[in-house]
Amino acid sequence: MFNNQLPKDFLWGGAVAAHQIEGAWQSDGKGLSIADVLTAGSNKKPRRITDGVLENEYYPNHEAIDFYNRYPEDIALLKELGLKAFRTSIAWSRIFPNGDEKEPNEAGLAYYDQLFDCLIKNNIEPIITLSHFEMPYHLAKEYGGFRDKRVIDFFVNYAEVVIKRYQHKVKYWMTFNEINNQADGTHELHAWTNSGILVQPDENPEEVIYQAGLNELIASAKAIIKAREINPDLKMGCMMAYVPVYPGSSEPNDQMAALKVMERRFFYSDIHVRGEIPSYAIKKWHKKGYKIDYSQAELEALKEGTVDYIGFSYYMSNAVTTVDDRSNRLDGYSVNDYPNAKIVNNPYLKSNDWGWQIDSIGLRYILNVVYQRYNKPLFIVENGFGAYDQVEADGSIQDDYRVSYLQAHIEQMQLAILEDGVEVLGYTPWGVIDIVSFGSGEMEKRYGFIHVDKDNQGNGTLRRSKKSSFSWYQQIIKQNGVEAE
Repeated sequence: MFNNQLPKDFLWGGAVAAHQIEGAWQSDGKGLSIADVLTAGSNKKPRRITDGVLENEYYPNHEAIDFYNRYPEDIALLKELGLKAFRTSIAWSRIFPNGDEKEPNEAGLAYYDQLFDCLIKNNIEPIITLSHFEMPYHLAKEYGGFRDKRVIDFFVNYAEVVIKRYQHKVKYWMTFNEINNQADGTHELHAWTNSGILVQPDENPEEVIYQAGLNELIASAKAIIKAREINPDLKMGCMMAYVPVYPGSSEPNDQMAALKVMERRFFYSDIHVRGEIPSYAIKKWHKKGYKIDYSQAELEALKEGTVDYIGFSYYMSNAVTTVDDRSNRLDGYSVNDYPNAKIVNNPYLKSNDWGWQIDSIGLRYILNVVYQRYNKPLFIVENGFGAYDQVEADGSIQDDYRVSYLQAHIEQMQLAILEDGVEVLGYTPWGVIDIVSFGSGEMEKRYGFIHVDKDNQGNGTLRRSKKSSFSWYQQIIKQNGVEAE
C-alpha cells in the first residue's frame, strides 16, 4: 500500500449542468433553451427535438430536480460531502432569454450571484461552464445556431456580461461543454445541443458541423480575450469529451485508423490550445471540396484566445479495426476517417447498461496522451457511472458498483499524476447528485452520491437521501485520494 502525495489544493468536487439540475424553466424571465424542447427517452429510445414546446409531451428538463429553488439544502449536502469544488453552468437563456438582446435579464444575473455566494460561503469553489448544451432556443430557431456568424457576437456579449459580473466569485471558467461531441456530424442530438443545428436533407452534415464548430471556437477565443481584459487572473479553459480509440489489432492499418479517428476529436482542442487550424483539417477540407468560411481577423483571434487549461470528460474507450477476420468484429459501425475502418467493442472490457465500455486504464492513457500533446494543466470535470439504483426496504442504496468504478478511475488518475508527471488540477465526478440524463432524458440513469426521489415519468417527492457511495467519497476527499496496491 502507498499513500498518495496529491497537491493539498487538489480540487475534489462534483459536476452537473444547469439544464439537467435547475428546472424552473420559465422562472424570473428565463427564455426557452434548446434543452427545453428535448423529450424524455430511454436507453432504447432516443430523445426527440420538438418544434417548440408541445402539449402532451414530457420534457424532463423543465422541472429537473428543482435545484433552482432547493440549492441551499443541496449545497449543505455538498458541504457535508466535503466538496472543494462544484462544477455547474450558467443557463445562457436566464441571462439573455432570446440570446440577441442588448441588455441582460437582471433577475437571472441575481440568481447566480446568490448561488455562487452560497457555494463560497460553504468553502466550495464554483467551476463554471458558459454554454453546456443550453443556448437560447431563439438563436437556434431564427439564426440556425452557430452556422450563423452573428451568433459568435451574441455569445461573446453574454460571456463578457457574466465574466465581468462574477469575476471575483468565479476563477475557473470553461467556454463550450464537450464541443467535440459533434465531431462526426451525424448525431442529431449532438449537432443540436452543441451548436443549435438541425442539419437539412440537402446539406452535408460534416461540412455544416465543421463550420459551426469553427465558429464556436472563434467565439470561445474572443470570449477568452475579453476575459483577460476584464481580469487577467482568471483561468480560462475549454471542455472536451475524450474517448480514446485503440487499434483493434496489431495490423498496422488499425494503428493508422486509430490515429485518424482521434484527429476528429483533437481538431477542437488543437485549435483551443495551439490557436491555429491544423493542417490535417485543411487538407481534408480541400480534398472534400468543403468551403469553410473564416477571415484573417478570426485566425488572429484564435491565436490570441488560447486556453489556460483543458477540462475534459472521460467515461469510456473504443476500438477501431480494418480487419474482418473475427465474427464479433462484423457488428461495428463504419467511420469514414480511414478506409474499411469500423468502431467495434473491445473484447477485454465489460460494458454498463447503456453499452459504454468500462476502462479505468483508459483514463491514465488519455491523461498522458493529452498532456504530452499540449503540455497544459488538465482538469477531469466529468467521470462517472450511470446505473439503475435499487432503493432497499429501509431506504438505503448500496451502490458498491459505483464505488468500484470510481475507485478504479481515481487510482489510474493518481498513477498519471504521481508516476507519469501529468499536471491535474482536480476531479469532479459527474452527477454528484442524481439529475436528468443528457443522452436519454432519464432520471433513473443515476450517477449521484445523493439520491433524488423521482422516476422517468416525473413522479416522486424530490426528497434527497445519501447513497452508500456518499460516505466513501467523503473519505476519499478527507484523505486526499485512494490507497492503491
